Amino acid sequence: MSSIILASATSAFAGGTIKVGDDKSISVGMGLRTAFTSSEDTNNFSLQNARIYLSGQVNKDFKFTYNTEEIWGSYGVLDAIIQYEPSKAFNIWMGRHLTPADRIEMNGPFYGLSWNQYTMPLYSSDEDPKTRAGAYGRDNGITAWGTINKFQYAIGVFDGLQGGANIDDNLLFAGRFAYNFLSMEDNPAYYTSSTYYGGLGDIFTVAVSGQQQSDGAGIEGNSVDFMGAAIDFLYETKLGSGDVITVEGEYKVMDADLNATALASEDNFFMFDGASYFATAAYLLANPIGKGKFQPYVRFTSVEPTDENIGSSDLTEVGVNYVVASHSMRLNFNVTSGDASPSGAPGIDATSYTFGMQQQF
Repeated sequence: MSSIILASATSAFAGGTIKVGDDKSISVGMGLRTAFTSSEDTNNFSLQNARIYLSGQVNKDFKFTYNTEEIWGSYGVLDAIIQYEPSKAFNIWMGRHLTPADRIEMNGPFYGLSWNQYTMPLYSSDEDPKTRAGAYGRDNGITAWGTINKFQYAIGVFDGLQGGANIDDNLLFAGRFAYNFLSMEDNPAYYTSSTYYGGLGDIFTVAVSGQQQSDGAGIEGNSVDFMGAAIDFLYETKLGSGDVITVEGEYKVMDADLNATALASEDNFFMFDGASYFATAAYLLANPIGKGKFQPYVRFTSVEPTDENIGSSDLTEVGVNYVVASHSMRLNFNVTSGDASPSGAPGIDATSYTFGMQQQF
């Protein structure tokens, strides 16, 4: 679900870099997100992300990335990628990395506009606590990606769901295709951000993405093929006053028509079947107050399962970012109300208050 840091790509994403030769270097960085959340019956401090970033290059074309994260209580490998990058138009990554998907999954938690962007149904690499289909939006596989003029693409093949319903060991296919109508977005590889705080001027980007795996959901002997597709957009403009307006949205459909037998099984690999969408609007104030700038926003999510027995859900988030150093340092306060969840099944309908802090180097 979250994007990585490639320190050699752009200074906005850089940690500390050590040169060890004409074309050799190694870079080290870190990322932390922590929050306090209060609702009707709970008060909870949480360490939401704790990452160490390590990247470098062996020569001009060959690079590597190795990132760590606390994953379900254990500190382990988040990304482990061998990167062949000969040109802007064509590059190959192989190893454990993000599957091409919609913008919110390509953002990762550090580059979202809102604090709680994962309130829509997610793809399989974000679904399974037993890691049978990846974790944090990552999976083992290979991706070809590149930029041609204002067109960006990423096409990959991955393990996807292993075992269980997928007795024939079918692979997962994933792709994302984006067109930048105005300014080009500036990110490492095929990753995204949901705001640039006005730093790139006017942006209007539309993208389509999708994933497919035969026998990608259900249980052994009672499986279904999985397919998902999404269209997302980002619009950002800097006003004459210096204030910045940002609007983003997405519509997503997922098809995994599980029957009652599969749904009732404890071994079921559940994938959402239905449609969902979200929209976010934000306004960044140009004049700083203290060390940072305030960016109030509002976000609405709606989830509509095909199965009426599961029930629809929604979530509204009203918040404000206090932006000290772009995505490298920000504070956030938000209020959420509703029951939408990343699985697509309704969660607890509640109102929650969250204060969060984010820092990267």
